[in-house]
Amino acid sequence: MGPAPAGEQLRGAAGEPEVLGLALEGVSKEKGTSRKRAKAEPPAEGLLQPVKLSRADLYKEPTNEELNRLRETETLFHSSLLRLQVEELLKEVRLSEKKKERIDAFLKEVKQRIQKVPSVPETELTDQSWLPAGVRVPLHQVPYAVKGSFRFLPPSQITVVGSYLLGTCIRPDINVDVALTMPREILQDKDGLNQRYFRKRALYLAHLADHLAQDPLFGSIRFSYARGCHLKPSLLLRPRGKDERLVTVRLHPCPPLDFFRPCRLLPTKNNVRSAWYRGHSAPESANPEPPTPHYNTWILQDTALESQMHLLSSVLGSAQGLKDGVALLKVWLRQRELDKGLGGFNGFLISMLVAFLVSKHKIHVTMSSYQVLRSVLQFLASTDLTVNGISLSPSSDPSLPVLADFHQVFPVVFLDSTGRLNLCADVTAPTYKQVQHEAQLSMALLDSRADDGFQLLLMTPKPMIRAFDHIVHLRPLSRLQAACHRLKLWPELQDNGGDYVSAALGPLTTILEQGLGSRLHLLAHSRPPVPEWDINQDPPKHKDSGTLTLGLLLRPEGLTSVLDLGPEADQPEAADFRQFWGSRSELRRFQDGAIREAVVWEAASMSEKRLIPHQVVTHLLALHADIPDTCVHYVGGFLDALIQRPKEISSTGEEALALAVRCYDDLSRLLWGLEGLPLTVSAVQGAHPVLRYTEVFPPAPVQPACSFYKHLQERASLLPRLDKPCPAYVEPMTVVCHLEGSGQWPQDAEAVRRVRAAFQLRLAEVLTQQHRLPCRATATHTDVLKDGFVFRIRVAYQREPQILREVRSPEGMVSMRDTPASLRLERDTKLLPLLTSALHGLQQQHPAFSAVARLAKRWVRAQLLGEGFTDESLDLVAAALFLHPEPFTPPSSPQVGFLRFLYLVSTFDWKNNPLIVNLNSELTAEEQVEIRSSFLAARTQLPVMVIITPQDRRSSVWTQDRPSAQILQQLVILAAEALPVLEKQLMDPRGPGDIRRSGHPSTCTTC
Repeated sequence: MGPAPAGEQLRGAAGEPEVLGLALEGVSKEKGTSRKRAKAEPPAEGLLQPVKLSRADLYKEPTNEELNRLRETETLFHSSLLRLQVEELLKEVRLSEKKKERIDAFLKEVKQRIQKVPSVPETELTDQSWLPAGVRVPLHQVPYAVKGSFRFLPPSQITVVGSYLLGTCIRPDINVDVALTMPREILQDKDGLNQRYFRKRALYLAHLADHLAQDPLFGSIRFSYARGCHLKPSLLLRPRGKDERLVTVRLHPCPPLDFFRPCRLLPTKNNVRSAWYRGHSAPESANPEPPTPHYNTWILQDTALESQMHLLSSVLGSAQGLKDGVALLKVWLRQRELDKGLGGFNGFLISMLVAFLVSKHKIHVTMSSYQVLRSVLQFLASTDLTVNGISLSPSSDPSLPVLADFHQVFPVVFLDSTGRLNLCADVTAPTYKQVQHEAQLSMALLDSRADDGFQLLLMTPKPMIRAFDHIVHLRPLSRLQAACHRLKLWPELQDNGGDYVSAALGPLTTILEQGLGSRLHLLAHSRPPVPEWDINQDPPKHKDSGTLTLGLLLRPEGLTSVLDLGPEADQPEAADFRQFWGSRSELRRFQDGAIREAVVWEAASMSEKRLIPHQVVTHLLALHADIPDTCVHYVGGFLDALIQRPKEISSTGEEALALAVRCYDDLSRLLWGLEGLPLTVSAVQGAHPVLRYTEVFPPAPVQPACSFYKHLQERASLLPRLDKPCPAYVEPMTVVCHLEGSGQWPQDAEAVRRVRAAFQLRLAEVLTQQHRLPCRATATHTDVLKDGFVFRIRVAYQREPQILREVRSPEGMVSMRDTPASLRLERDTKLLPLLTSALHGLQQQHPAFSAVARLAKRWVRAQLLGEGFTDESLDLVAAALFLHPEPFTPPSSPQVGFLRFLYLVSTFDWKNNPLIVNLNSELTAEEQVEIRSSFLAARTQLPVMVIITPQDRRSSVWTQDRPSAQILQQLVILAAEALPVLEKQLMDPRGPGDIRRSGHPSTCTTC
C-alpha cells in the first residue's frame, strides 16, 4: 500500500488495538447512546482503527444517492477504493475556486497593462538602438544580418489559451498561457523566411518586457523558452506580494489568422536559405535547398493556438470525466519525467490525444477519469506512432500531404485537424518509445488489479537514475558542435536554428541503439529545461543548457556477452559492419568453420561484463561523433567498489560465489552416492548465504600448508604450530542433509538427538574412507574440507520438529504446541533450506540479484545496524525488488537495484502492511488478500517488520526476534536521508566523487 512518513511509520506498532478497517467520521456520536458498547480505549497513533456500527446503521437501507454512486462505481471504476483514491488525488491537484478568482483578477489587470504599452516607430530589423539598455533581445540573432522592418503596436487580440481555460491544469505549478495576436501592420509577406518572424516576435516581447517591468503590479518579469525551443521565447509575468507563487502568466506573440500561406509551411518546403545561414553562395540547381520541417512547424504552432483551443473546448466541454482523465494523465507523465524540456510528451499532446480518441469513438464523453486514463494508456501501449502516424484531420483534400510525407522528416507523427501541423514534431523516437514502454508497464499494473496499483501508478516518482540501469552524461554540450561537423548535419543545424544539441541528438541515439543491439531494451534521453533569465541578460546559449543525459535500460540476457557477431566475410553487409565498428571489427574463424566479422570486448569478471555498454558507448561516440571519452561520464559501476575485496578490484565476488556453489554441487553428488550409511541420503539442501549468492564477502578457498600444522592422526585434525603464523579462517557453509524415512527412528527427542549424532560420526567416516575428504564430526554437525571450502553438514530428521512439539501432561495426555526448540529446528532444517533454494533460483533468473542483496547488507552493516536484522530478512527485501518491481522493470544492474532498495525501505508502510515476497509465484491474488486481512487482525501480535513468503504466511519467522521498533525506525530514517544524497552524487555530470566518503552512520550515507 502507500508509503508513510519516515517519522510516523513505527510509533505504537506493538501493543495496539486490533485493526479491522478504516475509521469513519461521525459514527462515535451516534454510538454514544448505546448501552451495550464497551468503553473504547484511546486509539493508538498511526494504526488504522476498527469501526463498530449500531444495528440501525448497519442494516439501514441505502439512499438513492448512495445507490447511484454504487452503480457508477461498478460501471466506471473497478473498485470503490480506486474511486476514493482518484477523487482524493484530483482534490490535491485541482485549482480551488478562490485561487481561480484571484488568477482571473490578475489576468484582467495584465490585459489592461498590455493594451496600454506605447507604440514604436518603424525601423530596420537590424537597427535595435531604440531598445533601452535594461532589456536584451531574448533570441540569438545568428546570422545577425536579415532583411525586413519592425515596429511595435499593441496586440489586436489577447486570448487565454491552454489548460487553465480548459480546467485541466494541475498543481503545484500553475501556468496560464496568453496568446498576443500581433497586428498585421507589423508583419510582411516574406517574414516566414530566414527567421524574420522569430526576430520580430522576440523584439515584440522585449518591448513589452521593458514597459511591464516598470509596473508595480508585477513582482517578477523574466524570459523563458516556449517548450524549450530556442527560437520561441516567451515572457513570464508573476504577481507581486503574497501571490507571487500563485500563478505564472506566459505571453506568446502569434501572427494573425491566415497570415502565412499554409502551402509555404509544408514539411517538405525550405524557409531558411543556405546562402543566408551558412554565408555561402546560392546552391546550384543540382543541390536543392534542404527542407526545414521543424522551422516550419514552429511557425505553424503559433498560427494554430486559437484553433487548437477551440477544438479542445468543444471536445472536453462540460465532460468532467474527460477533464479529470486529462489531469490524471498529466500526473502520470510528470511522475515519469516525460513532460520535461524540448521534445517532451507534454500535457498539451496528451489532451490532443484524448480529443483524437473521442473523434474515433474510443473514448466517450460519459466515461470516468479512470476509464479515460486506461483508454489512453491502452492506445499508447499498442500504437507505434513512429511507424503508423495518426491524424485529427477529417479532410481528404488531395493538396494536403499524406502521412508518409511526414514520416520522412519526423520520427513521430500526429497531425492536427488541418492536416498540416505535426503536433509531435519535437518528440524524438526514443521519447515516444519511452512513453510506449511506460504505458505497457502501466497497463500490466492496472490489469493485475493490485491493491497498491493506484499508489504505484500515480503516486510513485520514477526519476531517470532510479528507472534506468546505466546513465550516460555528455558534457560539455559544446562538444556536440564537433559531432555535427563529423556527422555532416548542416541541414539539421539550419532547420533547428543552430541548436546543435537537437540536431545531433537523433543521429547519436540511432548510433548507440544500433551498437548496443541485444543488450539494450530502451534508450531514453533527458535535457533539463533551460532556466528562466532576467530581461536584462542575454539568452542562454546552447552550451549552457546543462548536460545531455542518456538512460540505458538493459536486457540481462544479452548484457554480459563479450562477442558481437557480424556477417560472414563474403557478404555485402560485412563492409557496413567494418565501417560501423572501425578498428574494433576483426575477421574471426569460429568452431563451426564460419569466417565472420566480429567485435570482442575485454571483460574477465562479471562486473566488467556488466560494463561492456560503457566500452560500446565510448568507442562509438569517439569514432562517429568525435566525442572523446573525457566528455562521456558513464554511471553504471560506481557502487561496485563497495562489494569488492581489496585484492580483487576487477571482481565484485560473483566468481567466488559461483566457485563455492560449484564445490557445493560436487559435494551434493558425493553425498547422494555414498554407500555404507544405515539410511540413504534423500535430499541435500544449502542453508548459507553463500549458497544463495548473498554473502557480502564470500569465503575464498584455502589450502592448508602442511608445514604450518601438526597432523593429529587419531583425531584426523590439523593442529596449528605455535611458531607459525595464524592460519586463515574459512567460514563454514551450512548444508542440511535429509535421510530417507524409516519406522525405526525413536520417538523421544533426546533419543533422536543421539541417533543423529551417530549419523554425523558415520557420515564423517564414510566421506573420509570413500572420497578421502578431511572431516571433523560433532554431535550436531560434520565439517568437511573440500577444495579449500569448509561445509558444515547437518543431518536432519523430518519428524523431529513434530516430536519437539509434543507436550505430555501429568495425566499422560499428549498435546501439540510450538516450542522455541521446535520452531528453531523447523526454521533451520526446513524453512531456511527452502528459502536458500528459492533465492538461488532467483539469481539464475536475475543475475543482478546477488550484487543488489550484498550491497544492501553492506550498507546496513555500515550504518552499524547489521546486528539488528537477520541476513534472511534483508535478502527477502532485496528479492522483492525483482519479484515485485512495479512500476519499474526488474533491475539489471546493482546500482539501480540498491537505489530502489533504499526507496522501498524508506517509503514502505511497515506498520500497516506486510511485505509479501511471492517466491516462485506460489501465492495467488486471493491468498495475498487473505494474508493482508490476517495481518490486520493480528497486527498487535506480529513483529514490527513483517515479511511474508509462501512458506511463511503468518508468523514472519525471519523478523520474529529482530529488528526492534527503534532499529527499524533508524533504518527508515537513514535510508530516507541516504537516497537523495546518493542520487545527487550519481547524477552529477562531474562525477560522484568518493561515494564512501560519507560512510559513517552519523552522516546518514551510502556505505
